[in-house]
Amino acid sequence: MNLPAAPPPLTEAQTAEAEAELRVALPPAYRRYLTEVSAGGAVSRLAKTERGWWWAGNDEGHRGLLSVPFPHPDSYAEADVGFDRREPRAEDHPDAAAFSRAMAVWNAECDAFEDRKTAGSVVAQEHGCGFATLLAITGPLAGTMWWDGRATCDLILPLSLDHTGGARPVTFAEWLGRSSWDLLPPGWG
Repeated sequence: MNLPAAPPPLTEAQTAEAEAELRVALPPAYRRYLTEVSAGGAVSRLAKTERGWWWAGNDEGHRGLLSVPFPHPDSYAEADVGFDRREPRAEDHPDAAAFSRAMAVWNAECDAFEDRKTAGSVVAQEHGCGFATLLAITGPLAGTMWWDGRATCDLILPLSLDHTGGARPVTFAEWLGRSSWDLLPPGWG
């Protein structure tokens, strides 16, 4: 099977233009990859489209969240539990229409809350079945790699070389050439 060739690297000018338009400073190792190796290849392709610079396969509706710092999953764990506790129950509403309206409001809040969990990141690789490898672009965790496993376990986990020693998330440079599946905690999934 012939795989498509990786796109060529971006020029320094293109990379600077993308950063300016997206209002972010790309993590240094990722930036070097873009300018020295490829604009895609091992990661989702960063390209200029008719709507501007963005990553292939990433939801363009999340543009406004890119400059928001990527949150560590521990930072919203308590809010997640509280949000689940507030889920409307049919028995608390006078009729099906009232329950339906309450659920619509809660679902909209839930969708926005879930979007904020991946603020400041992009999908570096899509793995199917709702799983993805995330690259944190902004905030204190910029340049680290994360597993979005919310499809089955409702968790975003650090990809790590040592899950027994604190699970420090791997950097983009450490992740390159490795399988995200191999950097998950033992027994995950």
